[in-house]
Amino acid sequence: MSGDTCLTSTLCPVAGPKPKTCSFKGGSLGNKYVRLNVGGSLYYTTVQVLTRHDTMLKAMFSGRMEVLTDKEGWILIDRCGKHFGTILNYLRDDTIALPKHRQEIKELMAEAKYYLIQGLVDMCQAALQDRKDLYEPVCNIPIITSPKEEERLIESSMKPVVKLLYNRSNNKYSYTSNSDDNLLKNIELFDKLSLRFNGRVLFIKDVIGDEICCWSFYGQGRKLAEVCCTSIVYATEKKQTKVEFPEARIYEETLNVLLYETPRVPDNSLLEATSRSRSQASHSEDDDGFELRDRVRRIHVKRYSTYDDRQLGH
Repeated sequence: MSGDTCLTSTLCPVAGPKPKTCSFKGGSLGNKYVRLNVGGSLYYTTVQVLTRHDTMLKAMFSGRMEVLTDKEGWILIDRCGKHFGTILNYLRDDTIALPKHRQEIKELMAEAKYYLIQGLVDMCQAALQDRKDLYEPVCNIPIITSPKEEERLIESSMKPVVKLLYNRSNNKYSYTSNSDDNLLKNIELFDKLSLRFNGRVLFIKDVIGDEICCWSFYGQGRKLAEVCCTSIVYATEKKQTKVEFPEARIYEETLNVLLYETPRVPDNSLLEATSRSRSQASHSEDDDGFELRDRVRRIHVKRYSTYDDRQLGH
């Protein structure tokens, strides 16, 4: 038998006299051992340990509360005994090594609350908070399972939305030799963008659409742009599906949806990046004298109205 626990067992109900109720006068026992039956787990410890802190156990073993004893003299405590050894270790040393799993820490904290051991309760709460922060995901990426779910997500989002549809199982045609590599590059870019713009853009994945690889960009509940990365080629006797990786355009459209953030706070680097790409593609001489903000505003209005009559998800 150890100093903490002599054995752990499940006590079967037996016929006999009922447990006795009495006031425990622990002061006369000093450091002598007492025997505890905590929910079927049997422990040996001293009154000095049980009364070190101002807890329910101190009230029980200093004569302020009545305790139950069985016919063999074991003091009965109607609680689960799984963590009582840890409780005793904390009363002895004022510190313990907490369990590794969150569920066991929660169980220990429940026992500490019952016995009114506030220091141990605080330890458990701090450990649970630390582990929550440690395992909290950086960003959550919803995966679309139905058109209605997609519509609900986009309409309810207060952020701009970027959706990547990839459906490698759509094997209607054979693929060109570099199609798989480009599909993986699109998925990798999606992951990088979702980490970089986490908190500003809602990124979602779609695996049920008809296309093999397609990007869609939404602002204020409406579809603003689409970049389809698949095409059909006839290089051989049969049709082949080609997957492309237009990285620059995808990145540009992602920057453009940031203009639809609520509230819209001007971002100088964003304004410069989007205006530069648009101004280089434009052949109008009237744009040369405009401010950066004016150029972005015109892009904003143009993109806002181009898709105004299109239905969500198309």
